[in-house]
This record gives sequence, structure tokens and C-alpha cells, in this order.
Amino acid sequence: MNMDMHVEARSLYDRIVDREESIAVIGLGYVGLPIAVAFSAKANVVGFDVNEKKIGDYRAGIDATGDIGGEAIRDSGVEFTSDAARLDGVPFFIVAVPTPVTSGNVPNLAYVQEASRLVGRRLKQGAIVVYESTVYPGVTEEVCVPILEAESGLKCGVDFKVGYSPERINPGDKVHRLENIVKIVSGMDEESLDIIARIYELVIEAGVYRAESIKVAEAAKVIENAQRDINIAFMNELSMLFNVMGINTSSVLQAAGTKWNFLPFTPGLVGGHCIGIDPYYLTYKAEDKGYHSKIILAGRHVNDGMGKYVAQQIIKLLVKQKQSIPNARIGFLGLTYKEDSSDIRNTKVTDIIKELMEYGIVPIVTDPFADKQEAYHEYGIELSDISEFNDLNAIVVAVPHTPFKQMGVTDFEPLYNKNAEKIMIDIKGIYDRREFERSGFGYWSL
Repeated sequence: MNMDMHVEARSLYDRIVDREESIAVIGLGYVGLPIAVAFSAKANVVGFDVNEKKIGDYRAGIDATGDIGGEAIRDSGVEFTSDAARLDGVPFFIVAVPTPVTSGNVPNLAYVQEASRLVGRRLKQGAIVVYESTVYPGVTEEVCVPILEAESGLKCGVDFKVGYSPERINPGDKVHRLENIVKIVSGMDEESLDIIARIYELVIEAGVYRAESIKVAEAAKVIENAQRDINIAFMNELSMLFNVMGINTSSVLQAAGTKWNFLPFTPGLVGGHCIGIDPYYLTYKAEDKGYHSKIILAGRHVNDGMGKYVAQQIIKLLVKQKQSIPNARIGFLGLTYKEDSSDIRNTKVTDIIKELMEYGIVPIVTDPFADKQEAYHEYGIELSDISEFNDLNAIVVAVPHTPFKQMGVTDFEPLYNKNAEKIMIDIKGIYDRREFERSGFGYWSL
């Protein structure tokens, strides 16, 4: 690296803090939007997304993610744009685009590759590009850097530098926010690491952890969610085992939880854009290196099958009460992948619904957080209001949204067919089983 580049790079932090230079955030979804808004309090920020409708909403102060609120967007100084020309001359890029998997659970790097092409075409000498998208170890340096070099005509390490800082944002979580979660940061060398760390320290109150390499940071991200996935898979397997034994899983976990080092995981549906996807990035890279995963893929297999398993338990309960299966009326409370979130990406509630539809059952679904148009566009599901729930044979509380948690026996009773047994499927076990059973409900939970 020449001395001029060294001097310029060393002063990049000061130029950003003094608002002489801008930070560009590429991708303004659940990850990119909070980052852009947070940095706008400390620096000039260009928030870029190819989705013009999303940009229009943000400019109007509408929070499309439903996570940080319209007021925070309106009060921020983010320059929202879908015009790539606004990225010209920006010296610090943060790439926060989605990294889903294909139908065969193969990593889909199309978004991060396209973002790299976009940034590469606008890259100037002395710039730093930081990736936040979840990837397998090696993607930043082996996939993204060659694209940046090809598009810019610049040389990585000489003309520009790269880093990686995995996102840890938890959509819908009002406690664990961007600012109070320790942020892993990494750079291709000590100089880039120092600049990246100092810039993130502007907004991360909990501080940053400097990983020793980009690959270490990439690996740390995927194993965080793989670990959680495996632990939930174990709980789900226990739930199926105890169901066969006629033992209440929740009661077992409460008893076991009295030991100081018992981990407080619970069974449930594993969807969303992280836990249900990230492990596949790790196993893909493992396969590429000739290592076949045993535990990770086994956990994925268990969790991916839970929707079908729950649907089969519902069918068994309907058969026991001699209900005509195709004529059964089933109401679903919740469609999103997690509680108190509007995010329906990779929700596993749809797995239950699809399996029930194989039996000729067309459930009625409500969710106060999910967007009706998005639900229909993504899954062909027409969301209803809970006021339309009547003459039901079974209710499935699929997502423990706060409004559903506040409901009790007397709220549910009027929703059922008065001439049939009332079946309550409380997937996450948020209600008191004994209270429902005393009131004549057939109660089942994971």
C-alpha cells in the first residue's frame, strides 16, 4: 500500500465524523434500515435500495419493516435513494442485502453479488466496503472481492479494502437492539480493522469485538444460529418422544430447568431468515471441503419437519372426535415467523397449513402484525379478522403475539362450534393447560 493511500485511509474516520464524507448502506430491510438510521445521528448516510416503493415509503416516514417506527425514520437524516449515482465518491460502504437459500437449500448469493457489482462500479480509491450479509466463510474475500476488482478496475489491499461485520439484529425484539448488542467486526488487515471498528463504535454502545480475520467473523455468524437451531431441534425431538409416552413436555422442561446449567430452550417452529437458513451456509461450505455434516443437518431435518408433524397431530385429534376432516373448520392465530414481528419470510406456519390442505381443509388465518397483501402474494393466504372466527372445530395458536397471549378461555369459547369438542393447539405452550382442560377443551402443545 502506498503512503498516500495510508495517510488518506487513516483520516477516513475523522472525515466521516466531521460529515465531510458519507456512509452508504446498501439494502434497507430489517438489517440495513436500523443501521442507516443509527449512523445518521453521527454521520451523513446515503441509504440505497433498488426497491423504489420501499424508498418512497421511507421518504414519507413509513416503516415498511414495522421495526423502528415511522417517527425514527422521519427524524433521521438518512438520504433515501434508489439512484446508484448517489453512491459516487462514497468512501465507506455497508452491504446488508439478503442471502437466502434456494429450494435445494443451496446458498443464494445473487443479491450479495449484485450489490458487489453495484458498489464496484462506484468504488473510488481509498474506500472501504464492509459486508453484513450472512455468508459462509470465504465469501467476502473469494466471491465479493473479485467482483469489486473487476467492476472498479482497482486492486483490493492497494486501492480499497474490505471487512465483514455480521448483523445480529433480532426483528421485533425491543430489548436486544442494534445499539446494545456487541458487534463483531473484522478487516482484511490491522489498518482496515481499526477504521471499521472505530466507525461502528460510533453507534454500538455495547462495544465491538475485533475478530482476528474476516473468515473468523463469517464463521462466528453462521455458528451462532446453527447452535440455536440444533438446541431447538433437540427440544422438538424430545417433544415428539414425550408425546408418544404421554408425558407433558413443558412439565419436563420446567423440572429439568431447576438445574443451574440446564439450557432454557423450548420446542417450536423454526423459520425466519436466520436460524432456518444460516446452518445451510455452513454445511454447504463443509460439503465443498469434503466434510459431511452429521449434527447440523440432522437438526435441520428435525426442524424442517415440524410443520408436517403438528398438522398430523391436529388430524389425529379431529379423527378422535369423529369430525369429518374436509369439513373441519380450523382457525390459525399468527402467520409471521416469530412473535410481535411483521416478518413472514420463511415462516413455518405455512407448512402446517399446506399439510392440512392436503386433507382438504382450508384454514382461516388471522395475524394483526402481518401485511395482508404480502401474505397473499407470498403464500396465497387471505388473512381474515379474528371477528370472522366462528363455528370452529380447532384453533391453532401458531405465533405467540402479545395480543394472543392476553386471551383466555372466555375469549376463545365463543369462537368454537357449540356442538363439537373444542380443540386448542397451543404450539408454544403459552397458556395454562389445566385451565383449558377444566373448561372442556382438548388441549395439545409441543
